[in-house]
Amino acid sequence: MKAYQSHLLTQKRRMHMIEWGLLVLLILLILISVGFGAVKVPFLTTVQLLLGKMGWPSFAEVTKSYEAAILWDIRMPRVLIGALIGSGLAVAGCIFQAILKNPLADPYTIGVSTGAAFGGTLAIFCNLFLVQSLLPVPLFALAGAGITLMLVMKLSLVDGIRTKSSLILAGIIIGSILSAGISFLKAVSGEDVGAIIFWLMGNLSSKSWLDVLLAVPFIGVGILLANQYAMKLDIMTLGRQEAVTLGVDYDKTSRLYLVIASLLTAICVSVSGIIGFVGLVIPHLIRICVTTKNQYLLPISAIAGGIMLVGVDFLSRVLLPYELPVGILTTLLGGPFFIYIYASRKGGIQND
Repeated sequence: MKAYQSHLLTQKRRMHMIEWGLLVLLILLILISVGFGAVKVPFLTTVQLLLGKMGWPSFAEVTKSYEAAILWDIRMPRVLIGALIGSGLAVAGCIFQAILKNPLADPYTIGVSTGAAFGGTLAIFCNLFLVQSLLPVPLFALAGAGITLMLVMKLSLVDGIRTKSSLILAGIIIGSILSAGISFLKAVSGEDVGAIIFWLMGNLSSKSWLDVLLAVPFIGVGILLANQYAMKLDIMTLGRQEAVTLGVDYDKTSRLYLVIASLLTAICVSVSGIIGFVGLVIPHLIRICVTTKNQYLLPISAIAGGIMLVGVDFLSRVLLPYELPVGILTTLLGGPFFIYIYASRKGGIQND
């Protein structure tokens, strides 16, 4: 018994060390990323600016006004949005893989992202042809995701029971219908279809502090709630009967987690468009390399997801001759990488 407790304590310390190490890496990557671009700002100057913005009087007037405007008003919101969206998608991916018991599940499996994409596309279409830019795209995307989730949850009930197979099937049905709706809106948009396509490809450009303020409460609360009930999620991976035997309300907890994961997906899509493979690759990679226990998997994946998206956005801005939407790069980089990982391990969700 003492040996087992010692093992648990050692594992906990190891997981916390990994979390703190990744968090420091994420902070450093954010500081480096905001300093690079068409106008390069030295690392020390970047740190001094941020200290000044946080209230240190001695650093308030260190940087030039144009450097302060570039770093704080243009780059910082973009980089923070990347970190938030990467974290949200990674945690949503962890949840869907655990609930559906499928290592290939991701935040887009049950069609919620397609609902958000349809809502955002509808708002863009109306702004182009009907109401002249009066409809908020993020709000319509959130509404589309919420309605889609309700439809999927309703359709997936078979004789009062919701199974993972019926949930996936309902998501495919609703998602296919909404995808056709998006294609219809693109087809009738004519020469203005570029605005819709650019948003759908997933990008972090032109983000403001308003976008950060919109994303922080939803993504922050979603991640905190997911971590709060992580031990129940671990028990649920054993199966319905085993979870009920151990005192976990399987259906209630499953619904709670589906709502959390769908909310995270919806807010991410509403702010940035569709960014693929973050929620698929990161949880699977952490599960293989670090741990399968959700109480550690969720927070580590959140930080690693932020690192991935900030890093990919950094590459798109600095190393490429012209900027590509970050959603394209995550797919180009994440797809082959995931194929390599999956082919080399030949494993699904493994257990400690």
